[in-house]
Amino acid sequence: MSSSRSRPRRSTRSSTRFSRRWRRRGADVNEPISAHGEDAAAFDDAPAGTGDPSDRILARIGQLTRNLRDSMRELGLDKHVERAAEAVPDARDRLRYVANMTEQAAERVLSAIELAKPLQETLERDAKELSSRWSTWYDAPIGREEVRQLMDDTRSFLDQVPQSTAATNQHLLEIMLAQDFQDLTGQVIKKIMDVVYLIEQQLLTVLVENIAPERREQFAATAAALAEETSGTGSPEHLLNGPQIDPEGKADVMQDQAQVDDLLASLGF
Repeated sequence: MSSSRSRPRRSTRSSTRFSRRWRRRGADVNEPISAHGEDAAAFDDAPAGTGDPSDRILARIGQLTRNLRDSMRELGLDKHVERAAEAVPDARDRLRYVANMTEQAAERVLSAIELAKPLQETLERDAKELSSRWSTWYDAPIGREEVRQLMDDTRSFLDQVPQSTAATNQHLLEIMLAQDFQDLTGQVIKKIMDVVYLIEQQLLTVLVENIAPERREQFAATAAALAEETSGTGSPEHLLNGPQIDPEGKADVMQDQAQVDDLLASLGF
C-alpha cells in the first residue's frame, strides 16, 4: 500500500517540475531552445497520463514558434522581414506594368510597320516599272499613243508619291510616339531597383545581426572590400546598367557565376 501511494506523489512532482521548467523557458525568449537538456528531460519526466504524445509535440512546436516570434520582435527583425515581404508584391505589380507597357508599345510599332511596308513596296514596284518603260522608249522609240500612255502613268505615279510618303511619315511618327513608354517604364524600373535594394539591405541586416560573432568581422571586411572594388556601384542606379555584353576588363562587373560562388563561399555560405 505504501508503494502504491508513493507513485502518484512522484508523478505530481514530475508534472510540477515539467510545468515550472516550461514556464521558465517561455519567459526567456532570447535563450535558445534545444531538443536536448532540461526540456528534453522534462518531456521524458512528464507523466504518461498528461495527454496524448501528439498533443505534447504540437504544444512544443507551438512554444518554439512563439519563442522565435518573440525573439524576432525583441530584436526588431520582424520589421525588417515585414518590410521586405511587403516590397515583393509591389515590385511584382510594377514589373507587370512594365511588361504591359512594353507589349503595347511593341504592338503599336508592329501595326505601324505593317501599314507602312505595303506603301513602300508599291512605290518601289511602280518606280521600277516606269523606269524600265522609259529606258525601253529611249532605246527604241515607240508610237505616239504609247508615249502618251507612258506619260499619263508617270504623272499618276508622281501624284501618288506625296500621299504615300505622307502616310509613311504618319506611321513613322506613330513608331516614334510608341517609344514614350520608355520614359514611364524607366521610372518604374528605377523604383523596382530601389525596392530590390531595400530588400537586399533588410536581408543583410537580418544576416549581420544573426551571424556568428567570430564570422561577423570577416563578413564586414569582405563587404567593405567589395564596396571599395565596385566604387559605390551598389546603388540602385548602378543596377540600371543591365546585362554586360563585354564584361572583360570591368572591375565592377562579375564576369561569370564562378565569381558569385566565390563571394558566397568567402562568406561561408
